[in-house]
Amino acid sequence: AGPTDDVALLIARTKALPAGHVATWDVPPDPSAVAGVRETVSAQLAEWGLSELDFVTELVLSELVTNAIRYGGEPIQVRLIRDRVLTCEVSDSSSTSPHLRYAATTDEGGRGLFLVAQTTERWGTRYTSQGKVIWAEQALPGAVDTAP
Repeated sequence: AGPTDDVALLIARTKALPAGHVATWDVPPDPSAVAGVRETVSAQLAEWGLSELDFVTELVLSELVTNAIRYGGEPIQVRLIRDRVLTCEVSDSSSTSPHLRYAATTDEGGRGLFLVAQTTERWGTRYTSQGKVIWAEQALPGAVDTAP
């Protein structure tokens, strides 16, 4: 007689990035900190030779960090990951996920995630045991689009 249960073996190989491809900063829960995040990120992009992504990255992180300060919880952290794409992440301790809204012309707010969605390739939310991470990806300059 054979076994009564099926057995599966799953093997995965993770790809470790060099330390120089990841930059992380803690952000104080103060709206005035957003300007400092933009400056720090701009300097990091210049160091990586990605200055042409500066405008969109600053816009995306301004929106995500502002949302984390207003609606999230401490600690707030920004992480940039340079791999096949540039990934911008903002984490906080809240498990409440933001949602995309379409603001009317008379609304003063509500356009942040719409701007993120329009200026990046992809974005989303990942939940962790400590809260959530909102991430957005941008294609690297000169990258070939391999999407079907």
